[in-house]
Amino acid sequence: MIFTIAHKEFRSLFATPSTWLILAALQFLFAWFFLARLDAYLQVQAQLALIANAPGATLSVAAALFGTLALMLMMLIPLFSMRLLAEERRNQTLALLLAAPVSSSQIVLGKFLSLVLFVALIIASCTAMLCLLGLGTHLDFGLLAANASGLLLLAASYAALGLYLSALTKQPIVAATGATALSFGLWLLDVGGTDSSLRALSPSAHAQSLNAGLILSADLLYFILFIATFLLLTIRRLDNNRLYA
Repeated sequence: MIFTIAHKEFRSLFATPSTWLILAALQFLFAWFFLARLDAYLQVQAQLALIANAPGATLSVAAALFGTLALMLMMLIPLFSMRLLAEERRNQTLALLLAAPVSSSQIVLGKFLSLVLFVALIIASCTAMLCLLGLGTHLDFGLLAANASGLLLLAASYAALGLYLSALTKQPIVAATGATALSFGLWLLDVGGTDSSLRALSPSAHAQSLNAGLILSADLLYFILFIATFLLLTIRRLDNNRLYA
């Protein structure tokens, strides 16, 4: 039943013209940043050749662009997560879904899986664009894989957060605004925070080691706990709706 719900939600994402417009705009912006970053790298390539152990194209271009894509996804994911539950509640179809012989955990996991698969397609298409660097230079595919995996975990964290905010209201715009504000606040903890304990609360802080090609068990555990926490909160919210409906 989880995969049935995920398949339905995944198809509905591509059924709206706004999805295609957003994806086209995202690919255009990412391609523009890609060409701009590549041009900047080519201008300093001669100076880098004189430095021992200078960073290559993978670290200088690809890894930096994954950081840019992370910011773009932080603003993009709430636009898609807001409709998962809030729009169903506004259209009064959530009551029908809760009345069906489907558990709250199946509903939440199915909707979460559909959004993660959707984001995974975005990350895969952008990674494929970066692989074009291999036509002219040597690429560190291990570093690319670590960056893509870290970005997927980061996006899944934003998706779980957005899904929980979508379960709290029947106004999609409120859900999107709240998810964006919380995601931006967590990002600020990493960028502007000087206290290591506060930075440890930020998903982007834990994605930095993966951005550098380091896979640490502490970072993986953080993402698992972060995602599981908000999914469990969402399940509990739906259970309360079902109980008091």
